[in-house]
Amino acid sequence: MTIHSWLLLVLFLAVLLAAIRPLGNYIANVMEGRPHWALRLGGPVEKRLYRLCGIRRDEEMPWLTYALALLLFNALGVLAVYGLQRLQLWLPLNPQQMANVSPDSAFNTAISFVTNTNWQGYGGEATMSYLVQMLGLAVQNFLSAATGIVVAIALIRGLARHTAKAIGNVWVDLTRATLYLLLPLSFIFAIFLVSQGVIQNFDAYKEVATVETGTQTLAMGPVASQEAIKMVGTNGGGFFNANSAHPYENPTPLSNFVQMLAIFLIPGALCFTFGNIVGDRRQGWAVLTAMLVLFVGFAIAAMYFEQQGNPKLAVLGIDQQVSATQTGGNMEGKETRFGIANSALFATITTAASCGAVISMHDSFTPLGGAVPLIMIQLGEVVFGGVGSGLYGMLIFAILAVFIAGLMIGRTPEYLGKKIEAFEMKKTSLAILITPLLVLLGTAIAVMSEAGRAGIANPGAHGFSEILYALSSAANNNGSAFAGLSANTPFYNTLLGIAMWFGRFGVIVPVLAIAGSLAAKKRLAVTSGTLPTHGPLFVVLLIGTVLLVGLLNYVPALALGPVVEHLVLWIK
Repeated sequence: MTIHSWLLLVLFLAVLLAAIRPLGNYIANVMEGRPHWALRLGGPVEKRLYRLCGIRRDEEMPWLTYALALLLFNALGVLAVYGLQRLQLWLPLNPQQMANVSPDSAFNTAISFVTNTNWQGYGGEATMSYLVQMLGLAVQNFLSAATGIVVAIALIRGLARHTAKAIGNVWVDLTRATLYLLLPLSFIFAIFLVSQGVIQNFDAYKEVATVETGTQTLAMGPVASQEAIKMVGTNGGGFFNANSAHPYENPTPLSNFVQMLAIFLIPGALCFTFGNIVGDRRQGWAVLTAMLVLFVGFAIAAMYFEQQGNPKLAVLGIDQQVSATQTGGNMEGKETRFGIANSALFATITTAASCGAVISMHDSFTPLGGAVPLIMIQLGEVVFGGVGSGLYGMLIFAILAVFIAGLMIGRTPEYLGKKIEAFEMKKTSLAILITPLLVLLGTAIAVMSEAGRAGIANPGAHGFSEILYALSSAANNNGSAFAGLSANTPFYNTLLGIAMWFGRFGVIVPVLAIAGSLAAKKRLAVTSGTLPTHGPLFVVLLIGTVLLVGLLNYVPALALGPVVEHLVLWIK
């Protein structure tokens, strides 16, 4: 690790921690409807929206109604985005006359953006009209992020309430998450991006002369507005095919640094929201500390491995210049404007969160460097994670951790005064196991199918890693790609679309069931036998549970991919 790497990591963490605490308290106030200046300011707009939609703000829902409403809401979103893509040739705001998107690609993209995955098998500037980018993809960036936030809030309410039959009103929660949190943050961030050079227009693509006396087509479009929510909502879907490596999306070192902060902003703040709502801020600090320890460890590993370079090039002595470059680190596939440290840190951040934004090709990382983003995804993206999904995923692991601790001492496990019984553990097991099942089963189907193997760009262990990464990214709703797999085919569009849908809602429904069950329970008094869930011991237990339970399912698959590739790399 270079001095630059250490300074970058320390600065990032310092600015992040300074920003997330006040934001976390703000989220708690607006989502719980407490007296606050934001609610007074936006109250008239909120009331009109409820009146227009026939919503009774004070009418709360049991968990099953809450879950069904979310499923219906998101299913309608899939239909809307699919229809826009299939009809875009005849719709306005299409100056380049983009053709209608094929059925399988439209299916994959619709599910991708609705589930907050934002997997992209297409090139944005060559496939999607301005209308589809704004009305379809950008709108779902807001709504999918709001979905994750409200599920986390519902689970927090389940832990905070007692003998309650309801966990909130989903329509009120979605409205407040969008109106008071996502829209203001995105507006501020979009203005900042424009100041840095991100474009925002409706112009037709421009033909410009190059220095080599040729011409080049420069894509235009409303980029800043989509880029803002792409990062704030941990979506990751780029306006351009190069994503955040494109200078129109990410033009300066400052924009790159702020984009990394934006990815972790809401996920980190929700830890403080959790502590605020349950009435014990130490609980939020415990969850945040576990996330920070895991993140820092993996970030250091990624930067270290990428700064080692490729030993094959140095050993073979292909070229003195290449050998010297690799001695200084592995620059292959990196964002040359920002260097190895920024590229490795960005990769760790975007895969720790459910954000598919990239500034470098993970396919070109060293085997162990590339294993870091893969492992971050496979942990369920609970190391900060996506907006909402990271917190409710980590709280599921917290429930499992106290259950394991209860088994060790022969006592009924409790978390925040609520007994963790058979119903909660069944739903916890389902929430934890659904994504590994989708990843491993999907990978097996792909490697055994001719259509699946046809998309592999590299043979052997690296090709296996490409498929494993794609299914891990889809089922865990990340959206980033290893960049070496040709996945825009009917086979992969269908397979990954199914994995994305069930990876999202196969977890959300059990989480809401746990929220409803916990809300209905009485709160138990703290006794001498109660396991404290805010101290160092619990933090260590939580980290161990995440690593052992979250990663254990993938160890054989990782051994066949990055581990084998790393060993082969060092064979002389």
